[in-house]
Amino acid sequence: MTELSLTIEAAKASDEPAIEKLHQRAFGPGRFARTAYRIREQANAAESLTFVARVGSLLVGSVQLTPVRLGEARAFMLGPLTVEPAFEKRGIGAALLQRCEQAARAMRSDAIFLVGDEPYYSRHGYKRVPMGRVRLPGPVDPGRLLVLPLTGTGASLSGPLVAAR
Repeated sequence: MTELSLTIEAAKASDEPAIEKLHQRAFGPGRFARTAYRIREQANAAESLTFVARVGSLLVGSVQLTPVRLGEARAFMLGPLTVEPAFEKRGIGAALLQRCEQAARAMRSDAIFLVGDEPYYSRHGYKRVPMGRVRLPGPVDPGRLLVLPLTGTGASLSGPLVAAR
């Protein structure tokens, strides 16, 4: 397969079982102990944005944006970003990240935060958050806390990152 008939769209309620199975295969049961999951659990799920990637009718990837706040600043926490292993390295993750950035900009968000691998996400504009500038409600390797600034103030946000309610 050289070219994929890829579509990125908002997830539907009927996608939830397939998304959960994808997360289970990719991250296992330990995913629930991660700090990013603590934030998602505290957020208003109705305000979260989830996007899926499909090749034909097959769901091959997903990503979620959870609304968060740093003081009065509006931002999102991205993740998990998941792609079916058989479809990795085909631009699906990049397409999902681009869709998230478009959605966050349309909602006038200041930034998108995530906990992830800097070598991958830096190719998409994410930068490491300076040590101690942003605090999350749980342990995080400071080298993995990344931000994509969307406004002039997005790069300088600081303080506790909390779920928007």
